[in-house]
Amino acid sequence: MLTATQPLAAAHTQSHGPSSLTSTVPSGRWVSPVPRRRQTRRTASKISCRSSSAAEGNGEAGVVTIGRPEPARVKEQETTVALKALVTVHMKSEPDLISKMIELATKNWLSIELVSTELNPETGLEWGTASRKATYRGGLNHHYTFEAIFNVPASFGTVGAVRLDNDYRQEMFIKEIMVFPDGDESRAVNFYCESWVVDNEQCGNDDRRTFFPLKSYLPSQTPKGVQWLRKTELEAIRGNGCGERKPIERIYDYDVYNDLGTPEAKRPVLGGKEHPYPRRCRTGRLRSTTDPASESRTKDPQDIYVPRDEAFSERKQLAFDTKKTLAGLHALIGGKKNEHHKELSFPSLAAIDSIYEDGFMNMPPPKEGGGVMDFAFKVIRTELVNLLRGDLAAMKDEIDKIFKFETPEIHNKDKFAWFRDEEFARETLAGMNPMSIQLVTELPIVSQLDDEIQYGPKESLLNETLINEQLNGVMTAKEIMYVYILERQMLATTPEAVQNKKLFMLDYHDALMPYVNKVRSVEGTTLYGSRTLFFLTKDGTLKPIAIELSRPKTESGKLPWRDVFKPDGSVTGSWLWQLAKTHVLAHDTGYHQLVNHWLRTHCCVEPYIIAANRQLSQMHPIYRLLHPHFRYTMEINALARGMLINADGIIETNFAPREYCIELSSAVYKDFWRFDMEALPNDLIRRGMAVHGKDGKLELTIEDYPYANDGLLIWDAIKEWVSDYVKHYYSSVEDIINDEELQDWWDEVRTKGHEDKKDEPWWPKLDSHESLVQVLTTIMWITSGHHAAVNFGQYPYAGYIPNRPTIARQNIPKEMGRQAMKKFMEDPEKVFLDTLPSQFQSFVVLVILDLLSSHSPDEEYMGTHVEPAWTVEGNVKLAFQKFQGRLRDILEQVDEWNEDPKRKNRHGAGVVPYTLLRPCDGDPFDEKSEMEMGIPNSISI
Repeated sequence: MLTATQPLAAAHTQSHGPSSLTSTVPSGRWVSPVPRRRQTRRTASKISCRSSSAAEGNGEAGVVTIGRPEPARVKEQETTVALKALVTVHMKSEPDLISKMIELATKNWLSIELVSTELNPETGLEWGTASRKATYRGGLNHHYTFEAIFNVPASFGTVGAVRLDNDYRQEMFIKEIMVFPDGDESRAVNFYCESWVVDNEQCGNDDRRTFFPLKSYLPSQTPKGVQWLRKTELEAIRGNGCGERKPIERIYDYDVYNDLGTPEAKRPVLGGKEHPYPRRCRTGRLRSTTDPASESRTKDPQDIYVPRDEAFSERKQLAFDTKKTLAGLHALIGGKKNEHHKELSFPSLAAIDSIYEDGFMNMPPPKEGGGVMDFAFKVIRTELVNLLRGDLAAMKDEIDKIFKFETPEIHNKDKFAWFRDEEFARETLAGMNPMSIQLVTELPIVSQLDDEIQYGPKESLLNETLINEQLNGVMTAKEIMYVYILERQMLATTPEAVQNKKLFMLDYHDALMPYVNKVRSVEGTTLYGSRTLFFLTKDGTLKPIAIELSRPKTESGKLPWRDVFKPDGSVTGSWLWQLAKTHVLAHDTGYHQLVNHWLRTHCCVEPYIIAANRQLSQMHPIYRLLHPHFRYTMEINALARGMLINADGIIETNFAPREYCIELSSAVYKDFWRFDMEALPNDLIRRGMAVHGKDGKLELTIEDYPYANDGLLIWDAIKEWVSDYVKHYYSSVEDIINDEELQDWWDEVRTKGHEDKKDEPWWPKLDSHESLVQVLTTIMWITSGHHAAVNFGQYPYAGYIPNRPTIARQNIPKEMGRQAMKKFMEDPEKVFLDTLPSQFQSFVVLVILDLLSSHSPDEEYMGTHVEPAWTVEGNVKLAFQKFQGRLRDILEQVDEWNEDPKRKNRHGAGVVPYTLLRPCDGDPFDEKSEMEMGIPNSISI
């Protein structure tokens, strides 16, 4: 008999009403599955299941035999049960949709097979399968239902899998499948598919797609009737590293980053001994004729292969394309007059403000020829409004943004915030990059770079004498350092020690110094190594006290140079201090984009996704836990390789350190990245921003550290949810150790996905509940909270150019000598504006930051999105509801902290409240800011 399961939640269940196109369905027949041709399988295509074995030397797909027992034919059963299968198909909005639906409704293009969880009691082998052609039943809102009725033996048992064969001429998106006794939909077995199924002829094979029910199983618990399908489905999508991938395929395989350069602008291959790096998804494109080590590039970034089900949904693709098109028009309008003068600076600070305040719609028409461009803009606006009428009328607001950049929150709150030292310091704790600030634990501060002839003395100029001078008797450097001496002697942290930790630093000296001379060879830019020192005041805020800028020995033989800049009451000193801050901000913004954003989230997560799809079955509980956290990431990463991090891409041309951006991220990956340190508590401890107290609880070094305050609440909530989930499926440690899919997944993450670090001793072993929970929590934190913290604040903070410049274009005058200082003294504002990004660079940066900071219209937010598989197990459902409750409590706590006058790093006159880690509350699009919309589950934009 059919095993009853809970029906899909309302959001995932569709009403299937009668249709005039429904035909009378004769009784289905029971068949044994005679394999087509032979019981063989080609290597996996994206949706069908071609394996990618290839003939040696030509890359063509070969044929591999899967060792599945041949099921015995059985006699016609006298007693049968009628089962109905409903398949919901989503159709794209297309001009020929009606004619296509008529064609689909009148043709038998979809074949359905039912596979039992049981073995045949008479033979001990797999049952034959129930197979039937589906007929059209009805549809609504682009969702159309096809049905088939089967008469199966009463002893057939529970339906353990459904196999689909698409004989239509193009791929079809399968939304869900329901199988139930005819007339009793309440006992449905549900299959949540959300997957593309291709036409087999299109793939050159005759394989069928397999979908499993919502109930999850560990490998050892897999019903015997579907064990072979569980294995073959995984084998089908692994590939073998041969042949070029096609857009319709669903092959997951690995490759190095060898597709970023061009014949004119070669870039090193990232991945390997020289430049260690995580692996990306393999595309199999031909090698470049001019650089055999590199892969040829596609003309359009959207043509870069990703497995078919990783691509954007129709709704998201429409929103992304619309946003990108509007952004392109925006950049065109703003940058057209400067396209032949890309190095042109803003003429004044007022000119920067006019980008937001006046916009371009209100500009007077050109004097020559009068108003042609103005007329063209009005035509564009009118036509876009017409285009977006109806269902997309809500996008009208975006059209208005073509003509005027939205004022970033930081500038809207306080027009002078960018100039204030208080805001400069506050953003290290509550801005878009709160992950670089670290505690100073030793004096003198010493570089780890060995070559003193090249890089200068190892000891920093930020020494005890300077610190004592800047603190002006409040404390001495020795008093501050004495805390650490006592702490080491006591081997424990006391509350007094935490309270006396006062010196903090942004340290970009060692990371950037090896690239300074390389970057300075690029026209229109410069670079320094930098250290910035902060003092923790009594009110819990940071105060910047000194900046050290350094450059190494030049290629022409000039000796290393360095100098210290301090807040100064004089006019000259104040301007020099502002210039020094501008250089530091460019370093911080570049490091944020390349390391804390791209490397630590997008880049390092892709191997987890590839390994999960290759080693964890769709029915594995860990796959279903992680799946919503991997949504769209591979597609976004492919687009990034095509237009952001590629040679001469947006990042290289507009961010420090220019064409060495990704090479820098490789160096940081080699020396800095550790999986175990990606856990938020461990990261805070490593940077000295938190310690374990005597009771073992984590104590923050700075009590009012908004990113850490909110982040730790989110971390703990995720960890509790994961712990409850893991305990439900793994009753013992042996279950974890003996889970071959789980162990193979984690082994592949280490040995293939992060191959260059596979022998590091810090990789966790999945040998206990605690280690498994820690690994899963870390991955889920990185994809959700960590990414939200570094992504959605980009435009609100860096959208105002002086507040977060992405690049510095001129050396500081004190390095350049008398003539440079003379020009600086005559017009310090011009020197400052010439140091900021050019007008052209600024327009491009504003457009890309606006695009990156936007939420998707079909975003899935932490705590609001429920995977259907989580609803069929009572304990899992309760655990998720508890998780939702904790997130609601966190939301209230975040709102309370943002109203607390004692927390000056998130509350005060002109202060932007910290909401980047505020959980979603109702409809995210009702919020006033992108930063308040919630925490997406995945690395998405």
